[in-house]
This record gives sequence, C-alpha cells and structure tokens, in this order.
Amino acid sequence: MQLTELVDSLFAEQPSKVLYHYTSLGALMKIVASGSLHATEIGFFSDAAEMKHAADILRVHIAQRIEAQSPHTKLLSQLREWIYQRLTHGHLQFVVSFIADGNLLSQWRGYCPHGRGVSIGFQPDLICQAASAQGFRVGKCIYESGKQKNLVESILTSIENLATQRGENTDTSQRHASESFHDVFEEVEGDLVRIAALLKHGTFNEEQEWRIVSPIITEHSQAPIEYREGRSMLIPFMEFFLQKDASNHVPLEHVFLGPTPNVDNSMTSLTRFLTKHGANPKQGVSYCQIPYREH
Repeated sequence: MQLTELVDSLFAEQPSKVLYHYTSLGALMKIVASGSLHATEIGFFSDAAEMKHAADILRVHIAQRIEAQSPHTKLLSQLREWIYQRLTHGHLQFVVSFIADGNLLSQWRGYCPHGRGVSIGFQPDLICQAASAQGFRVGKCIYESGKQKNLVESILTSIENLATQRGENTDTSQRHASESFHDVFEEVEGDLVRIAALLKHGTFNEEQEWRIVSPIITEHSQAPIEYREGRSMLIPFMEFFLQKDASNHVPLEHVFLGPTPNVDNSMTSLTRFLTKHGANPKQGVSYCQIPYREH
C-alpha cells in the first residue's frame, strides 16, 4: 500500500458526535466575532512532544529492521537520521483539536486558563464541511500501541517498496553519498507529517481527540500564517473559518462553562453574550459541575 493510500484510510473515518474545542472565555469572544478558530502549528502545541513521539516510534521500528539484517539496511539507516532532522523540523502543519467529551477535568486543567475556561461544541458535519472547503482534513487520533505499531510497519514497507521502484541516487553531483535515498524521503515527507499528526501517546487516550489538519506548508513566507503572543514566544497559526448560518452567525451546538469561582454570574454573562451575538447554542449553556479550586 502506498503512503497516500494509508493517509486516505486514516482520514476516511468521520466524526458522528458533537466535537468540543476547549479554550478561554476571551478566545470564545473572538471566535464568535470572527467566525474562525486558530489552527496552531503543531510544533507549538502545549504537548508538542507528540511529534517527537511519532519520530521515536519510527526510529524504534527502523532499528529493529536493521538489527534483523534487512536487505534495505542502507535505506533504513539514512531514513532513521532523516526522520530525526525532518519530521519535527521540516514542513509546517496547522491543527485544530477537538475532544469528544466536552467536560473532562484533564482538559480544563491542561488547556483552559484557571477559572476562565469553556468548551465549545460544534456539529461534526459542519466542521467536516468547513474543513473540506479549505483543504483541511479531519482525522481521529490513534493512541493504541498495537495500531501504531502496525501502522509504522506499513509505512516502512511502503517506503522500502518505493525506494525499490525509484532506485538509489548515486550521482554525487546531486546527492552526497550519505543522502542517496533522500529523493525518496522527500517524496513521502508530506504524507509522513500528516500521519504523525494523528499519533499520540497512549496516556492521552481519555481525550479521544479529533483533529482538523491543514494542507502541508512548504513555503511559510508565502502562506497565510499569522502570529499571536504566547506565554514565552510568538505562536504561529492559520485561520480556520467556520461555516455560518443564514443570519451570518456561527452555529454552536453546545457550550460548557468550566470550573469558576462565580458560577451564577459567569453563566449569566456568558449566556447574555452569546444571545447578543446570535450564537445561541442549540443545546444551551451548561456548567461543568466540577468544583472550583484555587491554585
């Protein structure tokens, strides 16, 4: 199976339940006003080690094939080094994360400012339609180690087969001898990055995360990339535009208010804000019922 076919199979499953995006009250206001979400460059995620996780899995299985005296040892040795350099520092990819459960304590703690968090629920078909219109793809993250192992084995076999078809570039005027298979790697780089975006460590399994994944960006200076201020650096993002209803409002399905010290006032002001801007969630606004605790 070619890598492109693997990518298509991974992104073939479509969500059927409400998808929640965890964020801050301030971000909610901007989302309602702009009709868009920020798709963050995946290397700048708060849990950005996941791209390294994908690279580590690949490198482990490459080492196993080399130790088993694979006939593709030269190819695999070059691939092991190339993955370390390119998978986490190569092409850019922008992602928006959604969780199947809109009321998870781990998400309130990990992705929302203390006392000011919300999770915004969207109908999955509207997310999928918006993604398709903008060249994004929707995929479900893979947590199970067995599935990841099988996927990585398929990836490596596909690359070996492609290298057999393309052959080794032995022209040293074009490639250094240590990079004789890099033409093959560059051919599959985009697909590898797409796959890596869906591989997460099993400890995050509770999330059951879905992601909308941007097209691969090869020329960042020409792409519509913007920046926002983070805690210690500028964070690159792209606008992901949501579909609006006939009244030009963002259609929300449900909103959870996260743990907060002033529940009644927070619920009242949040509901009034959404009503004022025509963004009334079909299933209303709910409090998470998780006790608020000071840091």
